Amino acid sequence: MVGLKPSELPPTTAVKFLGAGTAACFADLLTFPLDTAKVRLQIQGESQPAQVARSVQYRGVLGTILTMVRTEGPRSPYNGLVAGLQRQMSFASIRIGLYDSVKQFYTPKGSEHSSITTRILAGCTTGAMAVTCAQPTDVVKVRFQASMHVGPGGDRKYSGTMDAYRTIAREEGVKGLWKGTWPNITRNAIVNCAEMVTYDVIKEKLLDYHLLTDNFPCHFVSAFGAGFCATVVASPVDVVKTRYMNSPPGRYRSPLDCMLKMVAQEGPTSFYKGFTPSFLRLGAWNVIMFVTYEQLKRALMKVQMLRESPF
Repeated sequence: MVGLKPSELPPTTAVKFLGAGTAACFADLLTFPLDTAKVRLQIQGESQPAQVARSVQYRGVLGTILTMVRTEGPRSPYNGLVAGLQRQMSFASIRIGLYDSVKQFYTPKGSEHSSITTRILAGCTTGAMAVTCAQPTDVVKVRFQASMHVGPGGDRKYSGTMDAYRTIAREEGVKGLWKGTWPNITRNAIVNCAEMVTYDVIKEKLLDYHLLTDNFPCHFVSAFGAGFCATVVASPVDVVKTRYMNSPPGRYRSPLDCMLKMVAQEGPTSFYKGFTPSFLRLGAWNVIMFVTYEQLKRALMKVQMLRESPF
């Protein structure tokens, strides 16, 4: 057996909520450079200052990270990390931590198993709830990841994370912090369904057919499948979301306008820009997050049971 044994009692909603946020932050710490590389590749091709466009070109995941380190310094792949961690604590806690509770809410009384439709509905619900609460953190994260500071004299629009929140609210209004909410809700409803439902179904089948036990190998296989499915179905929406959230006021009238301009100027393949880093990031993120999440749930339940035990 690998990892902690499952607890005798099912994890509470509070344990799932806290465990999901903590596990997601841990996964973000390890995979954040891949996410930054994905953002840079997705926005490549947009109109940029001429000197930057001529001097900086990104090729591949590793090439993008190395180019950023060379031109902007070793800390550049972690631009926006603070906002990213803030996002995960509010975002993952809701979309992952509340998934089982919402799934049970939608499941008809007396049913032993939840249908695929019920799971998809639960994934869409928690994904939309999470975006509504965490959108400002996502906007700030993307702005930091997309900003280029070429050379030692490179201008920095934001001096820090809190300054970014204030600056965006001052220059674009409070609604600027919720820019791109609809494409982000669409993207995260798709991602959440692909991740949570795929993980849920693969894990359930592996256990039902006694192919694996409820431990690390089962969690690893289920998480890897969830990451691949999420990347395939969500990549087009993710690219549009990134372009729209990073754009200055007036460049795009709406997410639909952004999508149409991408097709007209760069072709339909532009929707899969940054696919490799997206898959590397989502695949690695899902494996780290779900494996950590499963172990955290068990550890937190053991702590809770020890605290409640009279001996």
